[in-house]
Order: sequence, then C-alpha cells, then structure tokens
Amino acid sequence: MKHDTMIGTRLPKDLVRELERIERTEHADRSTTVRKLLANAVRQWKLEYASKEYATGRASLARSAHDAGVSIWEMTSYHASNGCRCSMIRKSSATTFVC
Repeated sequence: MKHDTMIGTRLPKDLVRELERIERTEHADRSTTVRKLLANAVRQWKLEYASKEYATGRASLARSAHDAGVSIWEMTSYHASNGCRCSMIRKSSATTFVC
C-alpha cells in the first residue's frame, strides 16, 4: 500500500497562473502537475549538489553519481553539458575520472 504525505503551501499568484498554464498544456490536474514539477526540481537539485561536491573534491565521481541517483556516465554527461571537462584516465585495471 502506498502512503503519500500531503503538503500544503502558499504560492504567489503569478506562479499559480504558470501552474494553470502547464496544467492546460499537459492536460493534467494540479496534483499531478505539482508532483511532476517537484520531482524534476529535486532531481535537478541533486545533480547540481552532487556536481559541486565532485568539483570541489569532496566526493568522487562515483560517489557524486550515486548521491544524485544517476550513473557515472550520466554524471559525466551532466558535467560536460555544464562546462566541466571530465576525462577518463586508465592506469592498469583502474579507471579514474578527472574534472
């Protein structure tokens, strides 16, 4: 059985108008629209945070990918699309990613 938690919040009128526009475009109700947008925002935040952790040396590429919930290749692609150059260095049996 699924146990969802209800969250209520106050939103500025202009944001509500944008939500209504998205609802009409997507042919979706308010709850579905908010859940979808929030899930996308959380995923993006996790990517950004994990990327910063990696870029500052506080986490390895593998750890940052794990924390963001993506594969190492997806994290490398995210870095590349955001101006960080990650390269793969192979030494014997070990592979290291350098950003």
